[in-house]
Formats: sequence, C-alpha cells, structure tokens
Amino acid sequence: MFDRIFGFLSMDMAIDLGTANTLVYIAGKGVVLNEPSVVAVTSINNKPTVLAVGNEAKLMLGRTPEHIKAIRPLRDGVIADFEVAEEMIKYFIRKIHNRRVFTAPRIIICVPYGATAVERRAIQESAEGAGARDVYLIEEPVAAAIGAGLPITTPTGSIVVDIGGGTTEVAVISLGGIVYASSLRIGGDKMDEDIISYVRKNFNLLIGEATAERIKQEIGSALCTQSSKDIKVNIKGRSLLDGNPRDIEITQKHVAEALMDPVAGIAGGVKKALEHTPPELVADIMVNGITLTGGGALLQNLDTVISHITGVSVKVADNPLNCVVLGTGKALSEMQTLSSIVLKGY
Repeated sequence: MFDRIFGFLSMDMAIDLGTANTLVYIAGKGVVLNEPSVVAVTSINNKPTVLAVGNEAKLMLGRTPEHIKAIRPLRDGVIADFEVAEEMIKYFIRKIHNRRVFTAPRIIICVPYGATAVERRAIQESAEGAGARDVYLIEEPVAAAIGAGLPITTPTGSIVVDIGGGTTEVAVISLGGIVYASSLRIGGDKMDEDIISYVRKNFNLLIGEATAERIKQEIGSALCTQSSKDIKVNIKGRSLLDGNPRDIEITQKHVAEALMDPVAGIAGGVKKALEHTPPELVADIMVNGITLTGGGALLQNLDTVISHITGVSVKVADNPLNCVVLGTGKALSEMQTLSSIVLKGY
C-alpha cells in the first residue's frame, strides 16, 4: 500500500559504497551517480558541519586550510567514520531525488566479504539514518560476479577477483553460494601509497594522493615490458632536499617496480583461493578462467601476471568499474530469485 501511494516518490536503489567511489543504481535508469567517497567538514560552534561531498570535496583533498578537513569516511571497504558516512549517504540520496523531502527507499548495499558483524551493522545503521525504509546487504564478490555475468546459480565453478580502492575480494562461487572467499587489504589506495613511497625514496620528491592516482591511471603497469622505459609522465611535487617545488619524469618501469608488492599480494591471494577450491570446481575454472572486476582490474598487464602465476586464463570483465553496482542492482530487482545471497540487515 505504502509503495502504491508513494511509489512515484520512492526509488529503490542499489549502492556500491566503495572506499574510493560511491555508485548508485536505480532500476530502469541504470547507474545514476558515481562520485568520490569524500566529505569536506568544518567545525562551527564545536559542531561538525558538512561543506561539500563527492566531486567537490575530492578537489579539496590536500588543499584545505586548518579549519576544514577533507575526510574519506570508509577505510578498507568499511565505515571508519559513522557520522560522516551517514551524511554522505544522505547527500547522495537527496541528490538523486533532487529534493530535500523524499519517501524512504529500499536500499541494498554491498559489503566486503571479510566485514565483521559490527562493520555490517554500521553500514546498515548509516543507511537507515540517511532515510532508508529497509536495508539489505550483499557480499561484494557475489555482486561483482552477478554484474560480470558469471553463472553463479549453476553447479559450475566461477572465480571472481574484485579489486577496489580499499580491498581485493577473491571468491569461488557455485550454486549461488561462496565456496571459498578472502578479503585482502590491498587495493587502489595501497597502490597509490606505494607509488608515493617509491617516488619519495628514489627521487627525494614528495607527491600527494591525487598525483599518485594520476600516475597509476596514466602509465600504471603490473609488468615491465620492452617499451616501459619509453612510456613517461611528468609529475610535480616538493623536493625533500631543499623544500622547493620540482618536477621530474617518471617511467612505466618505475611504476611497475613501485607496484610489485600489491601485485604480488593480489596474485598470491588468487593462487591461495585455487589451492582451497574443490577439484571439480578447479576443473570448471580451468575452462572458464578467472574474471577481474573493479577499478584495479584496469591496471595494465595485471591479467598477464595473474595468469602466469596461476596457470589459468584471466579476463577483465566488461565495464569492470560498474560490475559491483550493476550486480547489486540486479540482486535488488530479483530479490526473490536471489534471496539466498541477499542478506537482510542486522
């Protein structure tokens, strides 16, 4: 009755609440929002006040005066700052509805496989505090597999590797359930940190997160190739020797060296998953291959490295950045069919 009367005001939504970006999907409309998970906050009369959210707030990272903080309320895929996360979710819901008053929607949110009951409850309570009528949860690797079009409900083994900003989720799925899964605290953020550390150590240059992310996106590679020395990008930062601004050229070979540890960690996680997979499902995976999703899947040559270490063919999913939110949206629209993998809030 509630939905029939107020349905025109209520838009049920699927949310990929990521460490780096938040994506929102609405049935019939697709992905309607994709913005950084960043909130700019100031203190007025000792009370935290939100100044900006999303794209506008990300522009402030590393550039704020003392009284303003640009905060990323999620760490490693889970909520680190409850109040700020709630304000961020509330802002995104209102932006989608384009009004300040809206009918409480049903929301389904993906959570990392390794999230604890306390972390899952924090996500649920943040969504409820933002105005959700009902909150459902779905584990991130399952959502990624659905979004990538893998046959997760059949008696066939599929393996998905979702590389996000804070975590990498590796899961073997069959008959609608997770046979084996692990959540690695390795993702795009760790790659950025390693690039910053490498540049500081080898070039005595201090760069920020935005610059490291640009390096990764423009010339990042998991493997040195014959042309790696010739692929370059110019970057600017502060010299650690004299404190003056300085610019240098960094090559793809340098970036591949900087990313050796996170790449090895991801490949090792996939290898471990295969070692814990029943033989019959391994046989299926040998035929169907490994599927990469998430922003980290776009790192050049990552599929080649994982394939070399595991001996299994690796492919990058179509539209890897949106796989999780598209899978979450499909789970929302097919709640009855996929009820075994959709979790009611805690």
